[in-house]
Order: sequence, then structure tokens, then C-alpha cells
Amino acid sequence: MEKIIKGAGNAPHRSLYHALGMTNEELDKPMIGIVSSYNEIVPGHMNLDKIVEAVRMGVAMAGGNPVVFPAIAVCDGIAMGHEGMKYSLVTRDLIADSTEAMVRAHGFDALVMVPNCDKNVPGLLMAAARLNIPTVFVSGGPMLAGRVGGKKRSLSSMFEAVGQYNAGKIGMCELEEFECKVCPTCGSCSGMYTANSMNCLTEVLGMGLKGNGTIPAVYSSRIELAKHAGMAVMKLLENNIRPLDIMTEKAFMNALAVDMALGCSTNSMLHLPAIAHECGIDIDLDIANGISAKTPNLCHLAPAGPTYMEDLNEAGGVYAVMNELTKKDLLYTDCITVTGKTVAENIKNCVNLDPEVIRPIDNPYSSTGGIAVLKGNLAPEGSVVKRSAVLPEMLVHEGPARVFDCEEDAQAAIDAGKINPGDVVVIRYEGPKGGPGMREMLNPTSAIMGMGLGSSVALITDGRFSGATRGACIGHVSPEAASGGAIGIVKDGDIISINIPENTLELKISEEEFAARMASFVPKTKPLSGYLKRYAALVSSGAKGAILN
Repeated sequence: MEKIIKGAGNAPHRSLYHALGMTNEELDKPMIGIVSSYNEIVPGHMNLDKIVEAVRMGVAMAGGNPVVFPAIAVCDGIAMGHEGMKYSLVTRDLIADSTEAMVRAHGFDALVMVPNCDKNVPGLLMAAARLNIPTVFVSGGPMLAGRVGGKKRSLSSMFEAVGQYNAGKIGMCELEEFECKVCPTCGSCSGMYTANSMNCLTEVLGMGLKGNGTIPAVYSSRIELAKHAGMAVMKLLENNIRPLDIMTEKAFMNALAVDMALGCSTNSMLHLPAIAHECGIDIDLDIANGISAKTPNLCHLAPAGPTYMEDLNEAGGVYAVMNELTKKDLLYTDCITVTGKTVAENIKNCVNLDPEVIRPIDNPYSSTGGIAVLKGNLAPEGSVVKRSAVLPEMLVHEGPARVFDCEEDAQAAIDAGKINPGDVVVIRYEGPKGGPGMREMLNPTSAIMGMGLGSSVALITDGRFSGATRGACIGHVSPEAASGGAIGIVKDGDIISINIPENTLELKISEEEFAARMASFVPKTKPLSGYLKRYAALVSSGAKGAILN
């Protein structure tokens, strides 16, 4: 701040700070930007005003001058299944760009980022890398699980209940009970969905304090965490520890390993490459498969299993998972973090308190990680599946394609009972360019599961899936249809072969037929305007993290 505060030539700047009510004493202190994602439309963000106030107090206690400015956020659950979902992924770059603009324009000395939900966390991590001034993250925390029929439930249960209702398996009274009980508190939805995945991985990257990903939103310890984040950023500023010192290539390898152990959302395979790109580090999907091959899956949090974020927190949280992985030397433990200490120092005494929630490393759910990248003639650049949430009988599957050029058409067919056991539902023109915006497909995947077809029907798309999706659902098929990808030449009745253990996804037609179809293929286009038109023109493949070129 000195360059825009000190000296006679900066008196005009000081006059504007005085217009804000700032005293000379405040202007003598480091100015710490607090990026607040608070709003009144996203359940994961409705409590962020309290988190921000706690951060302010922590910064002030440690000798800083806290100044708050906003960031936007979209609720993926509310945006799901309609035009609004086209505007979810695209906000990641808006958040990064607008935060960069605010910080550069006003000369902050350091930052505390206060995000919570899906694109908000990676967007602010991207901004932190670009700006490279001392930065700490503290999220709003996960929602507590709901309870329906004596069992813990979450948002994925709600979407599947709609499928059960449409199939006549439950009535309106039961559906209404789900509606009123699955989301009982503020916070990011209670399973290992995208928001919680990214908040947990922020701990692993070293950008958030212990508990950032798991302490429930309604716990008072979340307020304490926020105060400590405010204090921590002042220590980072004093020691000049910056995001690019923390988010190194080793840190990203750690994040991928813990991703596999936790069974995170497939969306992490979009966001980690995009964040790494801002750090000048290249992460491709082949790296993910290599890490998955040697990293066991230790957690089956919803939607993969019956445990929730509150359970992971009680079991020791992310640090306990990291500690398990060090028993087989699967992490780089010399990485520096926002605590000013190394990973090894941070996790030293963080033991696994519940082997039912965090499996010991010698007794994993599987010897390989929770995410798999599939390649083949249908996805030469790659595609992504949450392996840990696929039923064993669907790990290898062949079936006839049922092809749809948008999510709405696929949903209508599923709701009408037109999808049969064995089918492979193909939804295309929903990729980063073709959507545009790479919509999540939670509605059709949940309908398939709710109707009892999860053990016999697969779904592939050049779009993506919510972290709440479970089943043989393969997304990010690249190249996408709108870019001339092979998913665009699939016809109804074509046999599609999925082999998750062998990481393959194949269209079973002859090489001659494949070549002929590709030679004559002309991708469909859509009329676009506004931000989506600009986004579609600039966005890269999902295999590269859907970064803007």
C-alpha cells in the first residue's frame, strides 16, 4: 500500500480513504483485503457475513487494517436442470478476473479469501495465484446432513427422490418430507460434492488452515477458524510467504493424491488443472491416472456411501487422511503452507479417529483412487468418472447408445420411461463450447438412480456432473461434440464399451465407418449472445480444465 499511501503526491488517495472514515492510524497499518462471497441466495454463503466479521477481528487483533470487498457465487443446486446451469462454470473466471481487478486497482498488501461453493473456491484460488500476495483461505463450511426416516440424507438424496416419485416408488408426502429435511442448515451441501471437495483440497494445497474443508458451517469453531485465518495472513505478510511459494508442483501432486483418497467430485479434474495453469504448472489427465493407480480410496462419503462431511470432521478431517497416506509415502511432506510450517509439521499428530469413516491405508475401499480417466476412440483426450461411486457391476459395461443433443431431451426420455436396462445414455453439445458452460447433469443421473436403473444404465456426456452424482456416469468427454469430437458421430443403437478398470471408453464400430462418419461430421451450432458468446469463443477443452485462452 505504501506506493499509493505515503508522500505528498498521494494526498488525493489519502483524502478518499478519509472519505471512507479511515484514520491515519489505520492507514499506517498493512491493508488486508477480505474477499467476501456473502449473498442471500446461496445456502453455502448465507453465513459468510459472520465468517467475514471474524476474519476482520483476527486481522485487526494481529495489527492489520481489514477492508472487505465482494465476489459473486452461483448455487449449482438452484441452477441445476435449466438455463441457469450454463452460468455456473463460467463464473469461475469472472470471479478470478474481478478479484484480480479489485486487488490490482487498490493495492492491497495481503488477502483473506472467504468462499464456499463450487466455482467460488477455484476462482479465488486462481486469483490468488495471479496476484501472488500473501493469502489465506477460510470457507463457510459444510452443511450438516439431514435426516429422513431415521437415516442421514443430503441433496443427492433429494434429487434421487424425484426419480423415485416419478417411478411411483414413493408418494408426494414422502417427497415433501425429503424436500423439508435434506438441507437442514446453512453451508455447502453435506456430501463430498464439488464445494466440499475443493475446500478440502485447499487444505491439502496448503492455502487453508486445518479444518477449513470439514468444520460444519454452524459450529462455533468455524468462527474461531476465521479469526485464526485473519491472524495467519499477518504472519504470512511478515514472512513474505506467497501463494506461488505454497502452490508448487509438489502441492498439486498432493492434492491429486488426497483427491483420490477422499473420492472427490469429478469437477476437481476441471479445477485443479485450471488453478495449476495460473501457477505456471501443467497438469494433464494422464497424471491423474498415474496417481490413482498407486493411491488407495479411503473414504466413501455421500454420494458414494453413507457418511458425510460432519463424520469426516469428527474422524480427524483432511489432515487425518493425509497422515494415513504418509504411511506409504504417498505425499510430499516438505511443502510449505499458510501455517508457515510444512505439511509434515501440520499433520504430525493428526490421527484417524474413526476407521469406519477413514479406512486405514492397509484396509482401503479399493487399492486405486476414487477418480478414473478413460480414453479411447470416443474420448481421445480423455473423460472422467467418479470410480468410487460406481456400482461393481457397472465397472465394465457394453450397451446400445441412446443419443440426445441436450440435457432436456435426455431428461424427458428418462422421465417417460423410454430408457431401458443396458442402455448407454449419450448427452452431447453440453461441453464448455457447445453448452456453452459445460452444464452439470445431476437431474438425469439422479433420475436414473431413483428409478432403479443405476445397476444397468450408464451415461456419458461432454458436459459434466455434480459432485452429488453417483453411478456409471462419465463426463468431460473430450474433444466435445461442438469441437468436432467423436461423441458427435454416435448414432442410436451404436454399441459403446466402458471399461473403468482398464480406463477405456470405445465406440464399437469399424475403423472404416468411424473414419467415414468423422469425415462428414459438421458440428451443430447455437445462436449465442452476451457473456456466453464470449466464453464459448475463448474456452478450451474440458480435458485442459476449461481454461480461457
